[in-house]
Order: sequence, then C-alpha cells, then structure tokens
Amino acid sequence: MQHKASAKRRPFTQASAISWLWRTLAKWPLPRLWRMASLLGPQVYRFSKRERRVTELNLNVVYPTTSAAHRKALAKQSLKHSTATMLELGHAWMAKPEKVSASILEVHGREKLDSARAEGRGVIVLAPHFGNWEVLNFWLSSHFPFTAMYEPPKMAELEPIIRHGRERMGAQLVPTNPRGVAALLKALKRSEAIGILPDQEPDWGSGVFAPFYGRNAYTATLLPKLVARTQARVVTGVALRLPGRGFAIHFLDADERVYSAEEAESAVGVNASVEASIALDPAQYQWEYKRYRKVVEEQQQHPQANDFRLY
Repeated sequence: MQHKASAKRRPFTQASAISWLWRTLAKWPLPRLWRMASLLGPQVYRFSKRERRVTELNLNVVYPTTSAAHRKALAKQSLKHSTATMLELGHAWMAKPEKVSASILEVHGREKLDSARAEGRGVIVLAPHFGNWEVLNFWLSSHFPFTAMYEPPKMAELEPIIRHGRERMGAQLVPTNPRGVAALLKALKRSEAIGILPDQEPDWGSGVFAPFYGRNAYTATLLPKLVARTQARVVTGVALRLPGRGFAIHFLDADERVYSAEEAESAVGVNASVEASIALDPAQYQWEYKRYRKVVEEQQQHPQANDFRLY
C-alpha cells in the first residue's frame, strides 16, 4: 500500500529566517544580546556604508562644534545601539511578558500620565526613535489603554508577527490614514494614551519645516490638530537602554510650544521635545535616519532658496 505524500514543507524564505532569528534571540538574556551588539556594531560601522555615512553626516550637522574624533566615536556607539535594538526585537515581541517586564528596571515620570488621566484628559506620548521604542510600547500597553498608528512592513510575511508582538499586551494599532486619526481622537476623548512618532518625516502636505538642532526638518503637523480637539497632555516617552542590564522608562514634559494652535510653532516644540530626550544619551538615538531628507529634496527643486546640501 502506497503511503500518502507528506504535507509539503513551507519554503524557507527571508521572512521565515528573520522570524526564526527573532524567536531564537527572544530566549537569550539581555547581557548576551548586548555582548553580541558590541561585536556586531563595529562591523556594521565598517561594512554598512549607507548607515555609517548618514549617521556621520547627521552628527556633523547637529554637533558642529564637537571634535571630529568625538563625533566618530559617537557614530560607532550609535550604530552599536541600533544593532542592539534590532537584536532585542525578539525580546520585546516574543519573550514571555514576565521576562520583558523584569527587564524594565526603572520608570520615571509615570505620574505625568496618571495625573492627566485622573483629570479626564488623554495623553499623547511622543516616542522618538531612541533606545528601544518597542519596549516602551510594551510598557505603555501593559499599563494603559494605548493606541498607536501602524504601517505594515514592506515584507508582508512579517506583518502578522510584528502586529501580534506589538498588540499582545493590549495595544490597538490603527492605520496611518484618516480612519486612524479618527481612532486616535476617540481614544484621547476616552482619556486614554496614544503614541506618535515625532521624528519621522511625513508625506509632503502633512508637515511644516521646523528647526531640529538648528537646521530645518520637515515635521508632521498632526499633533496640534489632536491637542486642539481633545486638550490632551503631551509627554515624550523613551526606553533608555541600560547596557547589559535592561531598560529605564522616562516620561518627560513636552516643550510648551507643542500646545500652540499654530502648526509651525507646535512643530518647533515637537523637535525641541525630541532634542530633550536625545540629551539623555545621544548615542541611543537612531542617527542613521535621513531626518533632513525633505530639505534636500526642496533644495534640489529650488536651489536658489536653500544652500543646504547633505545626503
């Protein structure tokens, strides 16, 4: 008697390899992940030319009076921390919740969220790309009703894995469109917390130019619209890495200008708030992101209007 053919195995794709790696690294202790980041970080600096170049160009802009040697050392440290963040994704998304909770060793400024909610006000958390923002999402969604915008990854096979990781403690993810904005407004009116990425360049027409370390950067104008309609409190939130040990959550009062009804003034306050969080440890900011890209695009279209050349 001929046996039925066994079920076909799923092909081993790039997405399945990444998923397997996340699951494997989720089992590792944080000190081991940091040691690996310390080994891989210098290799990223050496061989990832794009990341090294953009990091160093950004640091040249934001710290022009700092010595070249110091900026180079800071670039190396920054790419080590970015490597650590990538290695820690499995920890944030797939490790047992009690393990992730135990890795959060300190929480500073929680009273800012508690007092706002006690007053019947929602809280807008500005969450820049600093430290491990996925750990921040884990903590927020573990302690408050929490809503954040979500854009699916380019690799569609990873979408359910990432979504599950971000939603597993109760976070609600909404699309980056008008329907998502409506969901954010409803959450704030219920005195809940929402998260916004303050340092990601929006599409043309959805932002204004505002100074970031003295240079204009295209900055989203969603925040003043949300504040005007809900009277929400605004704080900056980060998960500062304590290398080899865990994380410290920090909630900082946002710059008062974020409450301005003028979009340009509010954007100035947003960028000032991001700068204040970066000051906790500049090496933990994701400097390899092209924060000034829109300025460069504008300069290329109107060279007489701006002489700023970067990327």
